[in-house]
Amino acid sequence: MTLVDPSHPLSKLLQEDRRYKLDAYLFILEALSYAHDQMGMGEEPPTEDLEPGLGEQSSKPIAKSGRIRKKRVERHLSGQQLSEAARIYALEQYGYMARTVLGSWGIKKTADFGEIVFNMIEIGQMRKTRKDKREDFHDAYDFAQAFTNDYRITFPANSPNTKNG
Repeated sequence: MTLVDPSHPLSKLLQEDRRYKLDAYLFILEALSYAHDQMGMGEEPPTEDLEPGLGEQSSKPIAKSGRIRKKRVERHLSGQQLSEAARIYALEQYGYMARTVLGSWGIKKTADFGEIVFNMIEIGQMRKTRKDKREDFHDAYDFAQAFTNDYRITFPANSPNTKNG
C-alpha cells in the first residue's frame, strides 16, 4: 500500500472510512485523468454550476515567452461517463484480473465509484456540479458482465496465436 502524508486530507478519510483502500482513490483519479486525456471525455460546465473544491484547478501558466497562456479548462464527467472510463481503464491496466483487483480495493459495483468520488468531494480533492449525486453511479453496469463476460483477449496481427488464412 502506498503511504499518504498524515497531514493530507486523504489520510484522515482513509482512517474514517475503511471501505476502500488508498489504491481505490488513486485509481479513480487516474481513471478521471484517462477519461479526459485519452478518451477526450468531459465538457466544461458553467462556472456557476461548480461547487467549491479543488478538482482540476484552472490556472494561468506562463509560457517561455513570458506571456500568460489561456487557463486550463475544467472539464466535467457525469457519473455514467466516469464509470465507463473506469471500466475501460481497469481493463486496459489489469486485463482479465480487473474485477479482482478492484474488488481487493473494496470496489465491487459502480456505486462504489460514486462513494469514492463523493468522499473525495467532501475532502476538497474533486468537484461536482449542483446536478451531480451519488445515485448517478448506481447500476451504471453490471461488474460481472463488464469485467468478465465482455472481456476479450486480443492478439497482435503477427502473433503466433493468430491463425493465418
